[in-house]
Amino acid sequence: MHLGEGIKKLGFGLMRLPMIGKEVDIEQTRQMVDLFMEKGFTYFDTAHAYLEGKSEVAIGEALVKRYPRESYQLATKMPAWLSETAEGAKDMFWTSLARTGAGYFDFYLLHNLGVGRTGAFDDFGIWDFAEEQKKEGRIRHLGFSMHATADHLEEVLAKHPEVEFVQLQINYSDWENRIIQSGKCYEVARKYGKPVVVMEPVKGGLLANLPEGAAEVLATANPNASPASWAIRFAASLEGIVTVLSGMSTLEQMRDNVSRMEAFEPLSARELETVREVQKILSGIPQIPCTDCRYCMEKCPQHIAIPGTFKSVNDYLIYHNLTAAQWNYTWETRSLGKASTCVRCGNCEVACPQSIPVMQELAKAAEILEAQA
Repeated sequence: MHLGEGIKKLGFGLMRLPMIGKEVDIEQTRQMVDLFMEKGFTYFDTAHAYLEGKSEVAIGEALVKRYPRESYQLATKMPAWLSETAEGAKDMFWTSLARTGAGYFDFYLLHNLGVGRTGAFDDFGIWDFAEEQKKEGRIRHLGFSMHATADHLEEVLAKHPEVEFVQLQINYSDWENRIIQSGKCYEVARKYGKPVVVMEPVKGGLLANLPEGAAEVLATANPNASPASWAIRFAASLEGIVTVLSGMSTLEQMRDNVSRMEAFEPLSARELETVREVQKILSGIPQIPCTDCRYCMEKCPQHIAIPGTFKSVNDYLIYHNLTAAQWNYTWETRSLGKASTCVRCGNCEVACPQSIPVMQELAKAAEILEAQA
């Protein structure tokens, strides 16, 4: 049996579970799990860091304690770069096992490899540690998730042939995006023969609330299909996909997704043309032409997260979702400077090969992203 055989093309992403205040709504989560399982879906995806650990605890309560262990697949992830020591990183694995009570993980991922994060897994010996756990039966399949360029993905896959699968951000909006490179990353995974688990197929919910013109194209093609279902079907229609994760927060979202994916059919040629029309509309919206080369950051005295800031602004310009843009901005600037700290030295503009008026755009970004933040 090859990896992913028998797994339906919709996975339950446990990053955005329903909440009551600061606690997970366990009862609604149970109802969502029950509907998901009832319809024949079995792949659940969590992580050590999701909801500050509450996601792993919740799936232990809502799934692991209530269903036979072989009736589902459970995935979780280790963010070794959050630890200062190898021991601390390895403890994340044991903590995840304790929180979920699962006994073993069907899919275990080294979490969010990329610039500034990949090195932690090498330095702490996590690759060898994960292989040891696999030999002991605590990990069935080993992989990693990544938000980085296709070149970096290829570098890691060439260095670690033992990897069985990868988890990538793939959606039709980011397919040709110069920073996210969904299409290029997918092609690298195919080149190395690695099955793909898709994350962010609806781009954090943004593709569920499209700009008016783009939404009209989809509604005209199929008035009964939600924009989110188009996005999920696009990703699920690709070859070599294990499953497509959807971070569902309500029972209503669960009902919509399972109804669209219960009898999944790949996009037809005509439907694919419809998606391409939407792609053209989205790419035609004026944006900051940043290519993420990062030359601007090399001599920035404030260490401002310039490419990440511009990515957040571009998301706002396209989807007009301030909350999502500010959330992404907070993530991008978690260890780097904010736009408002710019001292207008001009080093960035001298270095920018795209001739972007960086200082002007940073001032605009601060007004948009730091307002009421």
